[in-house]
Amino acid sequence: MCVLLVCVVFVFMCFALPGCYDCCVRCLGGVPYVSLVATLLCFSGVALFCGCGHQALAQTETLIETYFSRNSDDHANLFTFIEYFQYVIYGLAAFFFLYCILLLAEGFYTTSAVKQTFGEFRSTQCSRCLSTTFVVVTYILAVVWLIIFVCSALPVYFFYNMSYTCHTINILSETTASITQHAWVCIDARQYGLLPWNTVPGKLCGSTLTSTCKTSEFFVTYDLYVAAFAGAGITLLAMVTNCHVLN
Repeated sequence: MCVLLVCVVFVFMCFALPGCYDCCVRCLGGVPYVSLVATLLCFSGVALFCGCGHQALAQTETLIETYFSRNSDDHANLFTFIEYFQYVIYGLAAFFFLYCILLLAEGFYTTSAVKQTFGEFRSTQCSRCLSTTFVVVTYILAVVWLIIFVCSALPVYFFYNMSYTCHTINILSETTASITQHAWVCIDARQYGLLPWNTVPGKLCGSTLTSTCKTSEFFVTYDLYVAAFAGAGITLLAMVTNCHVLN
């Protein structure tokens, strides 16, 4: 509501006050809209990935401890990796908060309207070096986020297979009278490299698997990983957009 009120006042001043119209046109012409959209995408994507990813990792620990591993030594390495990656998420959030602001400033100073008002930003050697640095770093970050995007699809793939396996068991239980037939349908976390092969039980089968799929922990973790995957995709799109803007 406050933003709408400010916009209404701004438009009124542009058209009502003498001399303000040309000033408003120059100001609006100097806004780097593409850079602004890319910055908003980057902010939202990083926030979605970091927030949902951090919580999804915490929920994963609960699922592993409750259903897949009874011995703490079997999942100690996995939990250590999760803990370290959560700290990486903190660093990503802080870094991209500052980097997106710098990218927006770079996009602002390279718009044509600002060039006409303040001169060519890249006319000095220092500014050209700074702009080149932003371009190189943005390309590197785009590659990094491409890798993150691919890696974030792995837990989504695991939980999708788990959900599909539960759906298969439900169909078999409705169409066949034999309990032993669908009791052999399993999801094995050890096959995905999440746990060592000597982990007990390491897998869920039959009715145990279907009951796990009905828990709130499973649904919440699955949704969080999907949201984190979407956040990585949005951030990758923002990085690619920034690469085009800075060229």
